[in-house]
Amino acid sequence: MNVHITPTMLGQVVISGILSGALYAMVALGLALIFGVMRIINVAHGPLLMLGAYTTYFLYSALGINPYLTVPVSMLVLFVVGVLLERTLVFRVVDAPELSSLLLTFGISIALVNLAQLLFTSDLRAVEYLTGSWVVGPFALSKSRLVAFVFAGALTGLAFLFLGWTKLGKAIRATSQSREVAMVCGINVQRIHLITFGLAAALAAAGGALIAVIVAIQPEMGQIWTFKSFLVIVLGGAGNYPGALLGGVLLGLIEQVASLFLTTQLSEVVAYVLLVVILLVQPTGLLGGRQT
Repeated sequence: MNVHITPTMLGQVVISGILSGALYAMVALGLALIFGVMRIINVAHGPLLMLGAYTTYFLYSALGINPYLTVPVSMLVLFVVGVLLERTLVFRVVDAPELSSLLLTFGISIALVNLAQLLFTSDLRAVEYLTGSWVVGPFALSKSRLVAFVFAGALTGLAFLFLGWTKLGKAIRATSQSREVAMVCGINVQRIHLITFGLAAALAAAGGALIAVIVAIQPEMGQIWTFKSFLVIVLGGAGNYPGALLGGVLLGLIEQVASLFLTTQLSEVVAYVLLVVILLVQPTGLLGGRQT
């Protein structure tokens, strides 16, 4: 496929990649938190994002609330859901082999998707709130994606400030580095696990709320986001929180560049090929794994 690449096309691709990458990074940060602190592979991360999207949709369609104002509400609702899941199910596999957590969260994922299909049906739903683009010079900036970029950047920044400067955030980082040492220092590790899983679910919910304004939503939408989140943390390093930011931006850029040269179907394959290559060449990710 021959494509004549102009500077304007390349600039548009880079802008689109960065806008998408910020959203990927925020969602993947929650997955990185869970793996870094609890050593759990959470396959249910995408379905939690889906529930966040539906929360925003129903608040907007039923009550007419500005969808961007529903972001904190979605985060709070899914924080509670995450806490309940951790306290009733997930805590049982914290010290178990990783395959156990994989199977458990896979079961939770299936249950959440089927529950959503039962309650919401499989019909596509859309939050038609902010459409079109802003034109800046030769570039077109999608309104919904630009606002999502701002929200995702702000929430990711707040998450890093929380982890770096608050007492609870430092306790989460300490638990991530060494659970045994954290316990010796008087940190309630079970409480940290509970809060971490809730925070991860809240970050996924924020992603779902923002995505609901960009694309149509349906119960199975979370599966692709689970995969992309895993790809992001593999790129940056499993359990490496700054790595999630780097991996998200890289994935966004790679997807957009691939769309220039390949058909839609083939460009989607690039992410899968990239995952295999990274695992073969640099299994610990670009920044290494499990760092804070």
